[in-house]
Formats: sequence, C-alpha cells, structure tokens
Amino acid sequence: MTATNGAATPASDATGGRAGAGPGPGPGTARNDTVAAVVRQWRAVHPELDTGPMEVIGRINRCAALLQQAEDAPLRRAGLSRPEFDLLGALRRTGHELTPGELARETFSSGAAVTKRLKQLTERGLVERRGDTRDRRVAHVRLTDAGRDLVDGILPEQLAYETAVLSVLDPEGQDGLSGLLAELLSRLEGRMNALRT
Repeated sequence: MTATNGAATPASDATGGRAGAGPGPGPGTARNDTVAAVVRQWRAVHPELDTGPMEVIGRINRCAALLQQAEDAPLRRAGLSRPEFDLLGALRRTGHELTPGELARETFSSGAAVTKRLKQLTERGLVERRGDTRDRRVAHVRLTDAGRDLVDGILPEQLAYETAVLSVLDPEGQDGLSGLLAELLSRLEGRMNALRT
C-alpha cells in the first residue's frame, strides 16, 4: 500500500500538531493521523492526482495492522500464529469437520498453507484428521478437546480487547462504520467472485 502499513510513523497536521492528539475531526476538516501525513506528501509530489482512495484504503490497512499487532498478544502467549488460530476458529464456529479445501476457503488461505498449518496443529494435539471412507485422497479435520478448550479460552480475551478499542466510537458510530465496511466488503467479494468465473 502506498499510503502506510503497520509501521508507526510520526505525523503532524497542517498546523504542526501531533497525530492522535484530541478527538478526531469531523467531516470536511483537516485530519491529523499518520495516513493524512502520507497523503499530504503525495499531494506535494503529484498535485494533479486524486488521493481520495488512498485516504480510505490507507486507513483500513493501518487500522488492520494496529489491531492485529495487539490482538496477536494472546495468541503468542498460547504459542499460536494468527493463521493457525483462524483455522481452529473455523472448526469451532462451524461446529463440524471440514476438509482442508473447505478450511482454505473459510480462512482465505492457499491449500499449501493450510496443509502446513494443519501439520503443526496436529503435532500439538489441537486437531485430528481422518481419511474419507469413500475417497482416500480426502481428509476430514476436527478439533480435539484441547483445541476446543484453547479456542474457547482465547476468544473472550480477544472480544474484550475489541470492545475496548471500539469504545472510542459511540454505538451510532460503530453501527455506521460497520455498515460502510459491510457494503465495501460485499462489493469487493462480488467483484472477486466475478473475476474467478
């Protein structure tokens, strides 16, 4: 992303104030977060270009990076990576066995990546695999009791963190943001599905 990634970068607004000071500005006012600083730099280099999309995509990427850094703390304590927890979570929330292919679709991962992670999780005793009685090429994966207990122990801590993060927005703001992101995600998924067909 040309705007910014997860790395922290100091930013100042047009008046020299540091980013993150005070409440966020309203619509139409100067913003002073890290992405705003990057956008101002690009405007100075290419004033003829519309940097509006960068302001949206850059902020989504920046928020995602910051959230993942913090959310990964309970996973690190449990000795899990984010992709490994996503696999365990998919098995827990669906409530039934899944094939590696289904897990790849559920977690937006490649088949090779899922195979590698399943091997690690199996060695830790968190998932178990069984062969299909009709097709030996197919495997079915399910959580062990230890895997289920691990997911159920980590999830409340994650949700508590997410609640604290979103508390900077009032409920109306959270609903509005959720609606906009849902609309964007739906359109992006529709476009990607159309490209695959």
